[in-house]
Amino acid sequence: MKKLLLIKYGELTTKKGNRKTFIKLLVKNIQAILAGENYQIRYDRVRMYIEGESLSTITEKLTKVFGIHSIVECYQVNTNMEEISSSLVTLLQDVPFQTFKVETKRADKDFPIESMEVSRRLGGVILKNFSCKVDVHQPELTIKVEIRKEGTFLYVREIKGIGGYPVGIQGRGLLMLSGGIDSPVAGYLSLKRGVDLECLYFESPPHTSLEAKNKVVKLASIINAYSGNLKVLVVPFTKLQEEIYKNVPESYVITIMRRMMYRIAEKVVQKRRLKIILNGESIGQVASQTLDSMRVINSVTNIPVIRPVACMDKLEIIELSKQIGTYETSILPYEDCCTIFLPKHPVINPDMEKCIEYESRWNYEELVSECVENIEVISLRQEEKDELL
Repeated sequence: MKKLLLIKYGELTTKKGNRKTFIKLLVKNIQAILAGENYQIRYDRVRMYIEGESLSTITEKLTKVFGIHSIVECYQVNTNMEEISSSLVTLLQDVPFQTFKVETKRADKDFPIESMEVSRRLGGVILKNFSCKVDVHQPELTIKVEIRKEGTFLYVREIKGIGGYPVGIQGRGLLMLSGGIDSPVAGYLSLKRGVDLECLYFESPPHTSLEAKNKVVKLASIINAYSGNLKVLVVPFTKLQEEIYKNVPESYVITIMRRMMYRIAEKVVQKRRLKIILNGESIGQVASQTLDSMRVINSVTNIPVIRPVACMDKLEIIELSKQIGTYETSILPYEDCCTIFLPKHPVINPDMEKCIEYESRWNYEELVSECVENIEVISLRQEEKDELL
């Protein structure tokens, strides 16, 4: 009897002709997150099997890998009723239960006993060896038996994975990451749908602090546990932001600032060969996130902009941020460049023509290009050094 982990793919099984591509990337992502562990992995189109020295540690790491439906601690035995029965008795020795049922899947049709009969026979063995009874509707313990070509797998414990697609299957996108609650959640949801990320942060020293920058890097590090491949691109935004405050009426400052941010993001997407822009905007949450504001701000770029939390309310976003571990960092009191000069009455229905007129008052193109040229790249991979874009 050999103990191992059995990985179920879940949503990947719906991909039919593309399943092999999805599974190969999932394997690659698992290998990346298990770097340093002593393990062996094998897989086919239906299941993946992992053996290793520290299965509990491996299991904990796998709970943060997108593309996994569930993780099963199981035992592999030879496919004959005598060994299956004796192994099952051994497996259940330290498991407390009073009611149970047995579910059998016979993927190996060469095995002569049908699934229902296997379940019936094993149920009899359990009743003979333990003080318990059968309950097929609401059992305390469900014992699962999978009969496959490579052996029979027995398990009673199945840990839910986080599902989704393997990170990277959709390509890479640029996440506009602030120090708030929403954008890290948007990043998490993007990773879940298979989008690998680079993060764009706008710093404006001396108006923003080093602590604010470190806070964003910390947030990126937390969601990097679900990717292992994130980079933070730090934009030196001070000169451009100060020029906005000199030339734009106070009520339009946030609108114009966001338009500049999108222009910078577009250039970064093109330069880094990314596919989309992502952010943490939620419809109507603040002045720059009304539908009119989004339309005016979004008009400066033709790059697709995805807003994963657009239709979530704040309480839903907060709850998810707590689940993924970003909330406590997000609420640290270090302001980003969007909040330090927030006007008392920002426009909520900006006029496109006014935005164009205000922007014509100075040469913002040079400052936008300067921002892009001087971006600092912080890699969250330990083996990579920081660089300039």
